[in-house]
Amino acid sequence: MRRKIPSTAALISFEAAARHESFTKAALELSLTQGAICRQIASLEEFLSVELFRRSRRGVKLTEAGLSYSRRVATQLDAVERDTLSVMGQQGANVIELAVVPTFGTQWLLPRLKDFQEQHPEVTVNLTNRTRPFLFADTDFDAAIYFGDADWSGTESHRLMGENPMPVCSPTLLGRFTQLSAEQIADLPLLQQTTRPYAWRQWFNSRNLNIPRDMTGPRYELFSMLAQAAMHDMGIALIPPFLIQRELAEKRLVIANPQALSSIKAYYLMIPDRKVESASLRAFRDWLIHQAHSYNVEGQGLTGIN
Repeated sequence: MRRKIPSTAALISFEAAARHESFTKAALELSLTQGAICRQIASLEEFLSVELFRRSRRGVKLTEAGLSYSRRVATQLDAVERDTLSVMGQQGANVIELAVVPTFGTQWLLPRLKDFQEQHPEVTVNLTNRTRPFLFADTDFDAAIYFGDADWSGTESHRLMGENPMPVCSPTLLGRFTQLSAEQIADLPLLQQTTRPYAWRQWFNSRNLNIPRDMTGPRYELFSMLAQAAMHDMGIALIPPFLIQRELAEKRLVIANPQALSSIKAYYLMIPDRKVESASLRAFRDWLIHQAHSYNVEGQGLTGIN
């Protein structure tokens, strides 16, 4: 069955004209004549039976339908371009598409990834941020690193390390104290992590404290955002020390209390069952598990890792 899709040339002309709200500028960008742009837009409007632009002596302006359609077309054209570049870049290459939780990826994985590249120059590892589980069948991902309990249907799991966050804040907020008691922390603004909404409650409960406001405070999705907020004296945050080693070393953040929050959850490498026999993934899996084990054993600095 033939798809109900306009010509690519018409869509590209429309996207450029919509972005500039000018047929002349679209023509210049695409190296076409203004007449060619007008014909492409007219053919698209005829195909859709919808007016996309209002014409006047002063130029053209998107209709409400045209504005809505242009946003969707732009998104889809961007996706097609990304997929095209990806295929072009993968010719003859052995590529692993890895979904990874953001701060772990930037602060722990990336500084070590050069070692894997040197050992396996034939393999390319692409990283994309994902904070929550997803269906591998609906994506192009070959594997994922995420924080949770390894309950991910249709996958093979490999535990990398625990998280064990500690209360951290700026030296200014710590003031003249070497560390803060749980009661003192309870009086400070508590910075919350979106994907760990009960973290502060669990931390205070581990200290046998019931704090009514333990779930109040500004929420941030990423640990990197929490770290920035804490460094700017906005409050105190629960962050795994191994994700902020540079900030701790440079004294931009300090451990406010050495009591870590223990959890049965951990960082895992998840590989879908259909990919477990991939030679490149096996090489990456073995390398990553070795890196995590070495880091856990070394216990560099204040890591708080199991």
